[in-house]
Amino acid sequence: MLGVLTSDDEGGPTMEAEYDGPQVVGIDLYRRRSVLVRMTEAGERLDSVRIDNDPMALAAEIAMAGEHPQVVLEAAYGWYWAADVLTDAGAQVHLAHPLGMKGFAYRRVKNDVRDAADLADLLRMGRLPEAWIAPPAIRELRELVRHRAKLVAWRSGLKASVHAVLAKQGLHPHVSDLFGVAGRRWLTTAPLDAAYRLRVNSLLRLIDGIDFEISAVAGPLRAALAGHAGFRVVQKVPGVGSTLAAIFVAEIGDVTRFGAPAHLASWAGLTPKHRESDTVIRRGPITKQGSTLVRWAAVEAAQGARNADRLTETHTRIAERRGRNIATVAVARKLLTYVYYGLRDGHIRALAKVKAA
Repeated sequence: MLGVLTSDDEGGPTMEAEYDGPQVVGIDLYRRRSVLVRMTEAGERLDSVRIDNDPMALAAEIAMAGEHPQVVLEAAYGWYWAADVLTDAGAQVHLAHPLGMKGFAYRRVKNDVRDAADLADLLRMGRLPEAWIAPPAIRELRELVRHRAKLVAWRSGLKASVHAVLAKQGLHPHVSDLFGVAGRRWLTTAPLDAAYRLRVNSLLRLIDGIDFEISAVAGPLRAALAGHAGFRVVQKVPGVGSTLAAIFVAEIGDVTRFGAPAHLASWAGLTPKHRESDTVIRRGPITKQGSTLVRWAAVEAAQGARNADRLTETHTRIAERRGRNIATVAVARKLLTYVYYGLRDGHIRALAKVKAA
């Protein structure tokens, strides 16, 4: 293949030459435009180009890199479409993890071409901090799960606002669930001044609207998970119901990409920070780096696991020495171990042993 090289006033000079060997392509992806840098496996710059974010334009440009080029792009805003176009074009696509690319920010000179070239360099040298590219089916499932989680978060914020309005008026409802049948009845007759009544009514209408949207998401989510064996198995874990199980299945995806349960716990941000230099070793709180939803689901399940034999015993033992919060995180890690084996093997032997005993 003939590669025509041009001068590059943003990223340094390039040479005109013929090259028909394997190529490495780095893509700095943005919302409207992207920069592609093609180079040889030895690191010689072949070409750099800026294109509009259009599938046809990207496919035409990547075709110039020959058959099955190695392509890397960062997991930036809206990367799904680009990864799919590149895969359909025959490229071997790699996804750079944003947390591993923070060193770019400390360069004296930073521009789009340099960023794309650095991505390509990291890939060809085998030093790319790589993220997993979820297949389209998993991405769609994640979209449903994350949308539902966002709706629930909005609803929680609206309910908190209702409580705040009542507090401003000095009202304290004597019902356990303010948004249940009895609570709604009390809210309709609560002695609120005009402005506060208007706001409460508005908030209640918004809550009803979000309740409808949550119900609308539930149907497609149930259909997507109906035949998933891991979804059923994970619900056998103490504290894990259908909602948390859906989060685990969607966010974890292919569990075999983790070599052990400890790797899954680390990916979820539930392992302690570790800083080591010479003879000094410091361990801190959990990293909280990784899937926020999986971490939240694991902690939520740990808090909801009641009378769970070994888990309850673990929580009690650690809580006596180190406090409730650390105990809850330890149980969450144990629960993720159960989830790991449930998704990988289709059954959880540790739970079966407990029931047999």
